[in-house]
Amino acid sequence: MIETTILTWIITIFGAITFFPLFGAQLVMIFNPKGQKAKDLIIGKGADWRDRTHFKSALAFAWADIIIILPLLILGTALVLSGQEWGYIIWISLGVLSIYFSILFWIMEKEYTYKLAGWLAYYTYFWGFFLYWGIGAIVFSTIQIINH
Repeated sequence: MIETTILTWIITIFGAITFFPLFGAQLVMIFNPKGQKAKDLIIGKGADWRDRTHFKSALAFAWADIIIILPLLILGTALVLSGQEWGYIIWISLGVLSIYFSILFWIMEKEYTYKLAGWLAYYTYFWGFFLYWGIGAIVFSTIQIINH
């Protein structure tokens, strides 16, 4: 059993702040992909899909987030908070995925999102928080497992 620390809670809360608004937007995308609300949440108020590929990739990421990332985040966090080593292993896996997706979106979306959101919003919620959580989860989980 690995002890739950204040840092465990900080990473958990930061993860919730980072991921759960995204999951809400992704659910809107899944249930009404052609609606204005989906476009407003996913690409910005009043913005439109750049092309068919942009729309399809957004829909694919929505499904992947809900089917893969959400259950792993919930399971991993529950296991971490109960002191189970498996939770930290899941957090490491999610951290890798979070960094991976951050790299993809840095290449795919920066030129559009950065202009729309501005530097502060971009380097915090729109892109940065996912990268920061991924790095934090990997480093913290690795230290916890090694010290256990």
